[in-house]
Order: sequence, then structure tokens, then C-alpha cells
Amino acid sequence: MEDRGLRKKTVSGVVWNFLELSGRQGVSILVTVAPARFLAPEDFGLIAMVSVFFSLANAIMDGGLNQGVIRRKDAGRDDLDTLFYANGALSLLAYILLFLSAPSIAAYFGQPVLSRLVRISGTVVIINSFRIVQATDLTRRLDFKLQFKASVPAGILSGAAAVLLAAAGAGVWSLVAQMILSSLFTVLFYWRLNSWRPSLSFSWGIFRELFGFGWKFLLSWLLEIFFRNIYILVIGRLFSSTLAGYYFFAMKIRDMILSQVTASIQKATYPALASISGEDGRLKDAYRKIVQATVYLVFPAMVLLAALARPLFGLFLNPRWIPAAGYLQILCAVAIVYPLNVINLNILKVKGRSGLFLGLEIFKKGLAVLVLVLSVRYGIPGLLLGQVLTSFLSYIPNSFFSVRLIQYPVSEQVRDVLPALAAALLSGGTVLAAGFLLPWGSRGVLFILFQGAIGCVSYLAFATILGVESQQIFFFLLRERLFRKEHG
Repeated sequence: MEDRGLRKKTVSGVVWNFLELSGRQGVSILVTVAPARFLAPEDFGLIAMVSVFFSLANAIMDGGLNQGVIRRKDAGRDDLDTLFYANGALSLLAYILLFLSAPSIAAYFGQPVLSRLVRISGTVVIINSFRIVQATDLTRRLDFKLQFKASVPAGILSGAAAVLLAAAGAGVWSLVAQMILSSLFTVLFYWRLNSWRPSLSFSWGIFRELFGFGWKFLLSWLLEIFFRNIYILVIGRLFSSTLAGYYFFAMKIRDMILSQVTASIQKATYPALASISGEDGRLKDAYRKIVQATVYLVFPAMVLLAALARPLFGLFLNPRWIPAAGYLQILCAVAIVYPLNVINLNILKVKGRSGLFLGLEIFKKGLAVLVLVLSVRYGIPGLLLGQVLTSFLSYIPNSFFSVRLIQYPVSEQVRDVLPALAAALLSGGTVLAAGFLLPWGSRGVLFILFQGAIGCVSYLAFATILGVESQQIFFFLLRERLFRKEHG
């Protein structure tokens, strides 16, 4: 009975978190693509350079403390109050660091305008500190429905402002305005919809406990953010802001879909999995289902996006953006292993092995630097292919501890994901072959819809033939839900 209640609450959380991310990412796609029709790749390159340091500052503001609160089974008001004031103090520290380092950032990239961009966009870090505790409270309670109601309207309002400013000729500042307004509206909606309010309570004991658990995750995230964006640092420094813009734009398009699926599952399942962290049998069974459900959605999404990248860019964007389509196709290959890496690392978080998590991140980043140094001499293609290699190599150490902690070896993981990967690749090949049925001159919206429909139908067919377990589970849940509706 306990398992059924946990599963029902977790599935509900996944669904609402998926809807929240889908709505937010759907708005984000429009906000990214629509301004791109008015902006130059160099504008996105400048924002890419700012985003590296903005993301680092956001991680400092978070401090890894919210992970400790989510993981605590008995978290109460004192924990949330402590988290609120700690995030506020850390956000001020992060912004001061951003403000002081702005001239150095501008000098590194040789772009004087970056100094003002960093200092103005950096105010988002302070605004976000008012959101963290509200989101943590709702995530801990698996209440993603309310998060959906807060984030989607905020995305629509800020996105509309960005498009209007871009059309009016505001250039890169339209993207800065979108960042600030999105954070501000999200905070306002969270505080309007959620009843939690801080009291004048702060516990040094709770802070030390949360920071003792979270600081290793903080260092891991700082490493992850730095190395995730190291290609922007290298491209912006050694090549040009235009090429950095191509890379950043392609990465944003990919991550809008990738994070929508992966983050919705990971964010919703982490609190539930933390509640059974001491039961290895149940934990392994839960992780197997999460792996299968995640790759069932991620694999076809990435393969279809890669197959349709060039016609999509040609249809919705100016010709100057076409080179970014090639970047996107290679980044989709990187994303194939991403969900497996994330899920294996999540096992360490659920088990509370923050020291192991940090050590593993340091080892992998050393590996990433080695590949980067060897690949940079071959230009942008070498850097992108090196990223693919790094992603696959990182899976080896990431999966090692799954064997030790929950007895989920690589051989079982491969067996669980291989049918979905095969079905996705076969459907991708079908999409490309189907594209030749239409003459080049007719490629437009109907062409995209035709190939998209072929991709979805062929994937479902191949997944059925290959016996993909997640598809069977999804169809069973769908039939069960429809049956309940019909019989009241």
C-alpha cells in the first residue's frame, strides 16, 4: 500500500513537472527563436559569455542547501527559514563577485560591453534567491502543479517583452530584459500562489548541517557549470562571438527539449527516491524504471531534432543562422548519453554520498580538459566531436558506483536502454528517407509536419516490434486512466 501511494504521488509529480517544464520550455523556444529573427548571432554570443558567469553565481546563491532540505524527511519551518536567509546572504555575495569581476570578464573576451551586461543581468541572482525556498518547499511536497501555474505565465510575459524589444532594435539588451523579467515574474507568482512566508528564525545548527551536506554538491555544480560552458569560454576567446552565438543558440535549442524530459523526471523522483534510500532492492527497481522511461522519451526526441535541424532552421530563421544547425546535430549526439550520466549521478545524491559525487566530478573534468586540449587544434568541428567523446567516456566512471551502491551494472543498463536506442535510430533513418519523397522546392511547414509525423509513428512502431518496456508501461497507464474516466 505504501509503495502504491508513493508511486501515485511520484507519477503525479512527474506529470505536473513535465507539464511545467513543457510549458516553460515551449515559451522559451518561442522566446529564443522569435528574437533570433531580429538579432545577429553575435548578440547571442555576448549573452553566451554572460551566461557562463551568471550560472556560476546562481550556483553560489543556491549553495547546495536546498538539496539538503529536500532530502530531510523531517524538514520543517525552521529549515525553510534558514534556507531563505542563507540564500539571501549568498546571493549578495555572488552578485558582489560578479560586479567586481565584470571588467576582467570583458577584458578576457575583448568585448567592453560585457562589463555592463554582467553587472545589470547579474541582478537576477538576487531576485532568484526569493524563488529558491518557495520552489524547494513545493518540490519537497511534490507539488509541481503550482510551479506550473507560476512559471508558465512568467515565461509568456517576459518572452513577449523580449520579442517586442528585439523587434524595436534593442539588440542584446532584449535578451537581458527577458532574463530579468522572467525571474521577477516567477518570484511574484510563487509568492502569490504559495502560502509559505518566512519568520524571523535562523538556526546556525541547521545551516551547518545543510551546508555540511550541500557544500560538496556546490563545488560539484560549480565544476559542472564551468566545464559545461568551457566550450563557450574557448570559442569566445579563440574564435569569435559569432561562432560562440551559433554554439550557444544550438545548445539552448537542444537543452529546451533535453531538460524538459530529463529534469521533469529527475526533479520529481528525487524526493520520492530519497525516502527509500536505505532499501537497495526497491531503489534499484525504481531506478531501472526511471532509466527506461527517460531514454524512451529522450532518444527519439534527440534523433528527430537532429534529423530535422536543417529544415527547421531554414524555415524559421534567417539564412545567417544555418551554420548553427550543424552544431545542433552534433550536440544531439552528446545528449544521447546525458540522461544515463545524470541518473547514475543521482544515485550518489539519493545515497547522500556527496564526497564521492565531488571526487567523481573532479576526475571527469580532468578528462574533459585533456580531450579539449587535444581537440581544439582541429577547430570548431574538433571541439564538438571531442564533446561527444567526453560524454561517452564520462559514462564509465558515472556507472561504476551504480554497481557498488544498488547493484545496477553497466550490462543491465545497456540491456535496458538498447531497444529504445535502436527504435530511435531506425525512426531517424525513416525520417531522413521520407524527406526525399518531397521535392526540395516544397519544403515548408507541411514538410516539417510530414517528417515529424513519420518520425513519431515509426518510433512507436519500432518500439513495439523491439518490445520497449517503457512503451508498454505508458500504454498500460494510459488505458488504465481512460478506463477510470469511462467508469467514473
